[in-house]
Amino acid sequence: MLDMFTLSNGLRVVAEKLPHFRSVSVGLWVKAGSMDETPEEGGLSHFIEHMLFKGTERHSARQIAEEMDAVGGQINAFTSKECTCFYAKVTDDRLPVAMAVLCDMLRNAAFDASELEKERGVILEEIAMTEDSPEDLVHELLGQAALDGNPLARPILGTEALVSGYTRDDLARYRAKHYTPSTTVLAVAGNYDVDQLRELAEKHLGGWEAKPAPEREIWGETFVPSIVRREKDIEQIHLCVAFPGVPMGSDDIYPLSVLNNLFGGGMSSRLFQRVREESGLAYTVYSMPASFPGCGMVALYAGTSPQHAEPVMRLIREETERLLRDGITRDEFLKAQEQLRGGFILGQDSVSSHMSAIGRGMLLMPRIHSEDEVLAKIAAVTMEDTMRVARKIFSGDNAASVVGRGANDVPEEVLLWKK
Repeated sequence: MLDMFTLSNGLRVVAEKLPHFRSVSVGLWVKAGSMDETPEEGGLSHFIEHMLFKGTERHSARQIAEEMDAVGGQINAFTSKECTCFYAKVTDDRLPVAMAVLCDMLRNAAFDASELEKERGVILEEIAMTEDSPEDLVHELLGQAALDGNPLARPILGTEALVSGYTRDDLARYRAKHYTPSTTVLAVAGNYDVDQLRELAEKHLGGWEAKPAPEREIWGETFVPSIVRREKDIEQIHLCVAFPGVPMGSDDIYPLSVLNNLFGGGMSSRLFQRVREESGLAYTVYSMPASFPGCGMVALYAGTSPQHAEPVMRLIREETERLLRDGITRDEFLKAQEQLRGGFILGQDSVSSHMSAIGRGMLLMPRIHSEDEVLAKIAAVTMEDTMRVARKIFSGDNAASVVGRGANDVPEEVLLWKK
């Protein structure tokens, strides 16, 4: 059972009472992600996420850290393509502390000039780290290949050139535009008193002035069958192919998740067994779906030695074609469905996971589905649903990305499986 209410300024609050826990997780979810940025604003959502930890009008960065450490709490944040989230986890009697710290950060960040320069350096190092992590990089480039022209294709961190040039005014302008009560959700899960939660929400967020929020542009399918390559002098070559997936909010997410489990989502999956266990040609191979507002993508990844790039890609293509030609067995379908059910249930074993589910759901989805509703949707998936989604995804053209030594030498016909 959820507690839901809206403050007079339009800020929404959603909470899930979990009295068997002695902890509580609090999250402030803001509809400001990389998909909301213009090409000239790339990385601003992420830059602001960093700066909110660097001090407010009343507390220094050190005082923020000390206040949470003093109560044994945890505090962190992340930026995604769809949103930014600031969250904390504390014992249930310290909910007022978590609320005070998070809301002060959200509303009163100082954007101190000296702290901004230091954090700029941190973010530039973070961008450099992506270049040093070829598996992350190949997925980043895959988005650029498959979604070219769509804001979702742009990197969350921004680029070195953009981040190097941002001023305090740039950050303040972006925050003023996107950080509003109507684009923010307060999510709480754990052991709390609803009357106290109402008081805390009004105290810390009720005085936040309401103002019009920008209309988010939702892009539909803009899939581009292209290749992006990056030569790097490393031992392995990293290969990705992508197909159009399922948009956020679609009920086809459930058969797609079953399909992913049996095709490339685990050690018993077809890709893992064929490419690694039977052929021994790759240490890592998997499939991974991603859903965004308006569109989605399914990626197939393998990391292997340069001389095995073509054989590995041919094996992955063969398995994809076999899936479409021969279908799936009842046994593997039931195992994949049970894997999805078990993974969902085990993933709900913390207040943080509950808070994330309801916060993200309230911010980005038409409605929040209860655990029982999700389990019912998983149970309702059929073999026919799963194969219908498989044919819809894998029957069309694909995009590809390659990172590593010899990336430019992998033939186009090995990477683009034109139907």
